[in-house]
Amino acid sequence: MALHFTPAEFTRRRDALTARMAAEKLDALFLFQQESMFWLTGYDTFGFCFFQCLVLKADGTMALLTRSADLRQAERTSNLTDIRIWKDGAGANPALDLKALAVDLDLAGKRIGCEFESYGLVHANGKKLEAAFDGFATLVDTSTIVTALRAVKSAEEIVYVHEAARLSDLADAAAIAATRAGAGEGEILAAQHNAIFAGGGDYPANEFIIGSGGDALLCRYKAGRRKLDAQDQLTLEFAGTFRHYHAAIMRTHIIGAPSKRHLAYHAAAREALDACQAAMVPGKIAGDVFAAHAGVFDAHGLGQHRLNACGYSLGAKFTPSWMDWPMFYAGNPWVLAPGMVLFAHMILMDSTSETAMCLGRTYLVGESGAEAINAGNLDLVIR
Repeated sequence: MALHFTPAEFTRRRDALTARMAAEKLDALFLFQQESMFWLTGYDTFGFCFFQCLVLKADGTMALLTRSADLRQAERTSNLTDIRIWKDGAGANPALDLKALAVDLDLAGKRIGCEFESYGLVHANGKKLEAAFDGFATLVDTSTIVTALRAVKSAEEIVYVHEAARLSDLADAAAIAATRAGAGEGEILAAQHNAIFAGGGDYPANEFIIGSGGDALLCRYKAGRRKLDAQDQLTLEFAGTFRHYHAAIMRTHIIGAPSKRHLAYHAAAREALDACQAAMVPGKIAGDVFAAHAGVFDAHGLGQHRLNACGYSLGAKFTPSWMDWPMFYAGNPWVLAPGMVLFAHMILMDSTSETAMCLGRTYLVGESGAEAINAGNLDLVIR
C-alpha cells in the first residue's frame, strides 16, 4: 500500500467528516470529487473521468464503486477494503450499480449528501443518478462539505506543502536560468519540469502557464511555442507539486530593458501582494483579500488592467485545475483560518500597450497572520 498519511490522520479526517454529517442530519455521503476520496482514504487515480463514487455512512462505514481498471489502484493506494466494480458495457448504467450498493448498505429512505459539483460527476451521469434514486432516498447537495474540511491543513499535510514550496523554488530558479534572448519557451518549460521531477515531485493538476510577447497577457496555457526576442516579456505561472499538494508562483520576467510601465506595474503588483498578505488574518474573509488587492491597483489607476479574482486556496488537487476554495473575489464570505494554504496572484494585463506584469506566491496562514513559503525574492527579473 502507498498511503501518504498515518492511520491516525485518516481516522481524524473520517471523524471530523462524520461529525459534520451528524450536524447536517445526513445518513450517508456520495463522494464524487477525487480530492475528497484522496483526503478520506488515500485513493489516488485519474479514473474519476469515469463514474465512480465513494460512499461514507454516518457510522464510518466506507465502500467504493469504480471500474475494473481502478480495482488495483484502490487496493494499492487506499485504506479501503470494500471495493465494488461496475462492468463496462454498451448498456451500462453505474447509477443503478450505486443504487444496488446503497441497498446493501441499508440506505433506502435515508438522507444522503451528494457532491453534485464535481468533475467526476458529469451532467449526464448526474441525471442517471437522480433517476435511479428517485423514490428510494433523498439526495441533498453537499458539494462543499469535504472541501471546507480540506481547506485547513493538518501538520502532516503541511509537511507536504513545504516540500511542494521547495520544488516550486527549484522550478523558479531553473526558469530564470533558462530565460534569455533566443531561448525557446519549451526549453524553459522543460527546465521547470525537470527540476520538479528530479526533486521528487509529481505532475501538477493543470498545465503550467507560459507566454511571451503578446501572449504574456494570457492567464491560461495554450499550445504552440516561440523563441524569446532580444526585447521581450515572459509570464510564468507554475507550481511545485508533492503528493498532489501544490505551492504556486507567478511572475513576469523582462528580456532586455524594462519599460517604464513594466517598472511601475511591478511596483504596484508588489505593493498589492503585500496588502493581500496583510489581509490573510484568521477571522477575515476571502473577500477582504480581494479588496486589499483591488484597493492598491485602483489607487494606482490600474483598475482596468486587473482581474476580478486574485487568488485561491491550494492543497491536494487533481486535474483539471489546482485551484481550490476559498477563492479571492469581491465579497466572498469564506472565513480564513490557521492552517490554510493560500496563493495570491497580482495580475496586470494592459492590452492597449501589450504590457504584462504578474507577481504571486503561496502563503501559510498562522494564528496571527500569514507567512510566505516560496518566492522569497520578489524583485523584477531582467535577463
